[in-house]
Amino acid sequence: MNRDERDLRDKLRRIEALFAGATTPGERMAAAAAMERIRGRLRDAEKVERAQEFKFTLADEWSRKLFVALCRRYGLSPFRYKRQRLTTVMVWAPKSFVDGVLWPEFQALSRELQAYLQAATDRIIREEVNQDTADVGER
Repeated sequence: MNRDERDLRDKLRRIEALFAGATTPGERMAAAAAMERIRGRLRDAEKVERAQEFKFTLADEWSRKLFVALCRRYGLSPFRYKRQRLTTVMVWAPKSFVDGVLWPEFQALSRELQAYLQAATDRIIREEVNQDTADVGER
């Protein structure tokens, strides 16, 4: 595992800790405890409000994979109806959990993942194909 990947993993853990409400450095390092706190928030939300069906349309395969993994991490069961596009993900969850935890955490994690993938792509192209990775000019 290279330094960039380690940095990405550390950022992802810090983001998870932020959404779990961690208050001490020890808690931030305890990913299992953070995940359980978020699952507890989901259970609490399910007690006071009904789950609703949400439709998410994600821009690319990487975002979809990240979102599906995040849903599964919290015990949600993402799915797709027949004939829906591969970029569509459906999930039943309480609105407060989606708005307060799931979607904001996904957005934060997605930003970090996209930045990492962009940097890795640029580096590989620069090293293996051509030094010039600038966008095309306009005419």
